[in-house]
Amino acid sequence: MKLSISDFGRLPDGREAKLFSFTTQKGMVIRITNYGGIITSILMPDKNNNIDEITAGFPNLDQYVKGHPHFGVIAGRFANRIGGASFTIGNDNYELPANNGPNQLHGGENGFHTKLWDYRIQEKASEISLSLGYTSPDLEEGFPGNVNVVVTYTISDSNEMSITYEAETDKPTHINLTNHAYYNLNGFKTTVHDHDLKVDADTYVDIDSESIPTGKLNLCAGTSFDLSESKNLQAPIDNIPGGLDHCYALKNPHNFIEPVAELFHKPTGRRITVFTNQPGIQIYTGNSLDSSYTGHNGTVYHKHMAICLETQHFPDSPNQPDFPSTLVKPGEKYQYEARFVFSVES
Repeated sequence: MKLSISDFGRLPDGREAKLFSFTTQKGMVIRITNYGGIITSILMPDKNNNIDEITAGFPNLDQYVKGHPHFGVIAGRFANRIGGASFTIGNDNYELPANNGPNQLHGGENGFHTKLWDYRIQEKASEISLSLGYTSPDLEEGFPGNVNVVVTYTISDSNEMSITYEAETDKPTHINLTNHAYYNLNGFKTTVHDHDLKVDADTYVDIDSESIPTGKLNLCAGTSFDLSESKNLQAPIDNIPGGLDHCYALKNPHNFIEPVAELFHKPTGRRITVFTNQPGIQIYTGNSLDSSYTGHNGTVYHKHMAICLETQHFPDSPNQPDFPSTLVKPGEKYQYEARFVFSVES
């Protein structure tokens, strides 16, 4: 494992962001900045040892600061949507800034993806960890409690990226964190219609016209949502209005033995295998990409040109009493892990 640290640019207030570049013995390069905890770049060899960029992003800080569709960020305090941009804890109602129609998405416009995180490096022979820390003050983006958050990326020579999320609060609050990387295993040469996807789930979260959960879980079997066996993404994207942007309720989210999702691109042999102890995974097929963003190597990001594999709790959990709870109280610790294994089949 090799690590290099470089300057990534300055924020409008003069603070400097860093870029951390991890290079594995197998030739994969992962770059992460402490601005927003963003995975800016993943360079991955294919079965013929051709190296391509497989995640959407930008080569400089300025483009991230200008705004973007959450490319590679740590989404929080609450990833995904909160209906009506509000929730109640006990007798207290909390109104949040709405940034997705009447709802809040990914913690608001000034969520964790806009923060400059502290960092710490831990190096071992075959892996290196980057721990990012941020203290979110009480009522930031409407959420109660001072919350101390640590997100640790661990990159290993086996081409595995582990992300651990930890948080503690001094008031009851809701927390739901994820990484929002956009992947394309064909190197953004085409859309992700030629990818195959498997998700270990029998049900998915039913949503209304604003993508807010109704409180029900729908069966996948017999529908375009059924990804229990590896399936080419062409049909689900074409048959589900707009494409996939749905949270799957995972069958075995706590064992780290069975993967919760596998994304495969047969022509290049590239595969991403996902493990987590979260109850859900949001599958998003880049439905809102509208060709207005140009990233690495001059790539223009068109509709359905990437897919997100967001391990998380179900959306709108603070307002859905039958969903797994996202409430964290003082003295408790929010903690979970997601692992992404990058491999190549000949």
